[in-house]
Amino acid sequence: MTRVAIFVDTQNVYYTVREAYGKHFDYRRFWAQATANREVVAARCYAIDKGDAKQREFQNILRSIGFDVRLKPFIQRADGSAKGDWDVGITLDAIEYAEKADVVVLVSGDGDFDLLAQKIREVHGKRVEVYGVPRLTAASLINAASEFIPIEGDLLRHHTSSMPSTKKTR
Repeated sequence: MTRVAIFVDTQNVYYTVREAYGKHFDYRRFWAQATANREVVAARCYAIDKGDAKQREFQNILRSIGFDVRLKPFIQRADGSAKGDWDVGITLDAIEYAEKADVVVLVSGDGDFDLLAQKIREVHGKRVEVYGVPRLTAASLINAASEFIPIEGDLLRHHTSSMPSTKKTR
């Protein structure tokens, strides 16, 4: 069975899906698609922790799906700017798990990950699938992937609730 390692840049996905479609990413459908007929060796979502109840509920839903949720504190600087990204953490984990997986799935549109995708393909000889919003994913990342899978259609939720809708919408 094909072994898969999944790494989700949660902040990037949230903002790009919201900006492009005004909707939310459907993590359950993504899980079903990315793990179909595959053994999961790692599945991590990386997020910034602001400590609010709605965010904790969302994190618990991700855990119930099967994700290991990695949190980093939200840092508000004195000048009003904020810091909180996981690029280095995602990169280190993806390199570590590249040896244990046949496929590495990266969910992000961030062009900073193009070198990571290229390295995993060239050095480790592994397949790299990148999920991203087509018009907001860096061309360099798309080109570095073995396959680019657009976040659209069934991977979108119309509701703002954390659970997938049971209503049929058209």
